[in-house]
Amino acid sequence: MRITDIREARVSIASDIANAYISFSKMDVSVLAIYTDAKVNGRQVVGYGFNSNGRYAQSGLLRERFLPRLKEADAAALLDESGANLDPFKVWSVLMANEKPGGHGERSVAVGIIDMAIWDIVAKVENKPLARLLAERYDDGTPDDKVAVYAAGGYYYPGKPIQGLKDEMRDYLDLGYTCTKMKIGGVPLAEDIERVEAAIEVVGEAGRLAVDANGRFDLRTTLAFAEGLAPYGVRWYEEAGDPLDYALQQQLGEHYAAPTATGENLFSHQDVRNLLRYGGMRPDRDILQMDPVLSYGLVEYLRMLEVLRAHGWSSRQCIPHGGHQFALNIAAGLKLGGNESYPRVFAPFGGFADSTPVEGGVVALPDMPGIGFEDKRELMQVFKEHLSV
Repeated sequence: MRITDIREARVSIASDIANAYISFSKMDVSVLAIYTDAKVNGRQVVGYGFNSNGRYAQSGLLRERFLPRLKEADAAALLDESGANLDPFKVWSVLMANEKPGGHGERSVAVGIIDMAIWDIVAKVENKPLARLLAERYDDGTPDDKVAVYAAGGYYYPGKPIQGLKDEMRDYLDLGYTCTKMKIGGVPLAEDIERVEAAIEVVGEAGRLAVDANGRFDLRTTLAFAEGLAPYGVRWYEEAGDPLDYALQQQLGEHYAAPTATGENLFSHQDVRNLLRYGGMRPDRDILQMDPVLSYGLVEYLRMLEVLRAHGWSSRQCIPHGGHQFALNIAAGLKLGGNESYPRVFAPFGGFADSTPVEGGVVALPDMPGIGFEDKRELMQVFKEHLSV
């Protein structure tokens, strides 16, 4: 088996939405197709990848550094012991050859895009859904048949009133979600509390609403919002301060009894280890949101889970950022605590298979080999348009 072609492109997901820190007016993603000479049931095996939202397209790193390494590698160096399939860990080692440790910025995203496509290939060659393959290799052999998902939204739209937020939350409930998340930190505390109260009114109880500051706050503001949120008991208070400010996160946990969440902007198992050592995270309530695609891919995410186990954490406390089919397979196969979803934004990259609607706050996975992108018609149209698949 060998890789025969690799195609990459940049795709815009620009919109007028914003969170407390950034605008998405120029946001884009990289899309990738890796072709092989393998065939399953008469069809050529092709693996697809893209990066999660919030980090821009990685075309430069992909074209100038990582894809050339993959193309130049000896075919045998990428294969597993059987010689009939790729080994994601060997591929990862090829990609990271001659890379210095530390500095886990944008290169982690570029590697994660490739890693997604490689796992899609591996599962297709074995003719199994990725969730089942992961459960067989790294868990008890049986993936979760359904995964709890929440609808992420509540962004700041220009001129969007309270009623607009309520309409958005109601729309998510109509789509089958029971839990939602909204942005905070883009307006003063008093205004955000009004927005929180409006959202709770729609979703029915505070425990079904999470809030996300996207790393905006200094310590003083972090604690002020914590005090303002405390009477409500929201599902979690997410990323109050800079993701690497472990002292701030620790002090938040000392002053705020309800759950907190962070991790989507930590891109290595070393970063996660430091969060657990110094961030005051509480394994009985807090949520870890590392994004497999943004953090060097599933190969590195498996290392993160090893770090968690060594520190006494359950995988059920992990609810990945990303909101797409790859993270959903990982959540089901490795028995995580749930998955994010973007039902109305970042389409068609967010969301799940066409054949598996969200019902009662949970979603099933399609019974098809690989990640299941072929069951997302609009996404496959993007791949076809930009990659000529």
